[in-house]
Amino acid sequence: MTDHLLLSYYGDDFTGSTDVMESLAARDIKTVLFLGVPDETLLARFSDCRAVGIAGTSRSETPDWMHEKLTPVFRFLKSLKAEICHYKVCSTFDSSPTIGNIGTAVEIGRALFEQDWVPLVVGAPQLKRYTAFGHLFAGYQGATYRIDRHPVMSRHPVTPMDEADLGLHLARQTALPCRLVDLVALAAPDADARVDALVEGADGMVLFDVDSLESQARVGRQLQRLKREGGWFVAGSSGVEYALVDAWMKHGIGGPVDFPLPGAVERMAVVSGSVSPTTERQIRHATANGFDGVGLDPLALVGESGDAAIDAAVESGIKSLKTGRSVLLYSALGPSADRGADIDRVAGARHRLGRALGTILRRLVEAEGLTRAVIAGGDTSSHALAELKVQALTTLLPLPQTPGSPLCTAHGLHAPTNGLQIALKGGQVGADDYFSQIREGRQA
Repeated sequence: MTDHLLLSYYGDDFTGSTDVMESLAARDIKTVLFLGVPDETLLARFSDCRAVGIAGTSRSETPDWMHEKLTPVFRFLKSLKAEICHYKVCSTFDSSPTIGNIGTAVEIGRALFEQDWVPLVVGAPQLKRYTAFGHLFAGYQGATYRIDRHPVMSRHPVTPMDEADLGLHLARQTALPCRLVDLVALAAPDADARVDALVEGADGMVLFDVDSLESQARVGRQLQRLKREGGWFVAGSSGVEYALVDAWMKHGIGGPVDFPLPGAVERMAVVSGSVSPTTERQIRHATANGFDGVGLDPLALVGESGDAAIDAAVESGIKSLKTGRSVLLYSALGPSADRGADIDRVAGARHRLGRALGTILRRLVEAEGLTRAVIAGGDTSSHALAELKVQALTTLLPLPQTPGSPLCTAHGLHAPTNGLQIALKGGQVGADDYFSQIREGRQA
């Protein structure tokens, strides 16, 4: 594997990790996503892959956790000797000094890879995320907003984005300075010379603007041009992969590939911990189109009687599934139902909620022999999927109309979930009919 590995990466949550895998697999860069550092036997099963990822939870963790947990993972990724090692963050860049600190992760990777500076790419037009002159913008419901005015991300329940200037945002998280390669420099006739001058003597981070497919291609070329021998640590969204794939294709690596449609299943199960209005619309659409909705009390799931609450949820889910219907179990129906303030009064409750939802889903799969499932919510997915006893994921069906939420195949030693078709959906991702789309096994 180490003789031909193009890229290794760590995703700061599970939905973001599958986003990277999808962007690569859709261009015939075979990719495997592990749910932890694999042993040699597991790694050998995927020796034909050209990209290897580790799905993580750092988006919802503290800097102390990062120093303890990220260091050995980055060390493993470095040992793979891929051309580029990517620390993948959400394209909305939501983070804070105490939770999901991107600056801390960059510091750890920069030191381990012994680099003076770390490239940072956040814009991803495919996801309606754009950076212009260092400021982040994101699409929502047909409009584009500066991230600090975004109707959802400016009000994120854990890490609200109140600063669009990414350099200023990062300055709250790290003492590392951040330089900018802006759109003007990238588009100049002497772009290489300008970029060289901008990165010369850099000692921290260098953010590359991406506001279009054209500027994305220019950034991909710069990443390939500037990469160092022996592995290069970069940070950013899946915009890193979208940029690199363009550069690789120009060198005959990768290209369009067709994925057969897996077809519909009669019934499936969904668990959701998202409070996003996007997920709210998706839940409402699903329950109006053949899904039974089961509302769950998140405080009950994380409280002293959590086991009983899980048992009750499983019983309700099985009851629906036995009638031949799909079931959708959710702990919130949009922002108005957010119990985050109450949940945060219980130490570790957010992680426990994700694990509870994962346990419910696993038991439904085991009891009813389900072959397809969905976990909704970025932080939820990170903690729920571990309860399914899955070791790795590969892409089964990319979803080009809603990138970042592919249908995957699960691999592991637990027979009921080995081969399970599963999608991990971030809160802001997907059309209103997303759950129906997954049930029907279609791309649009």
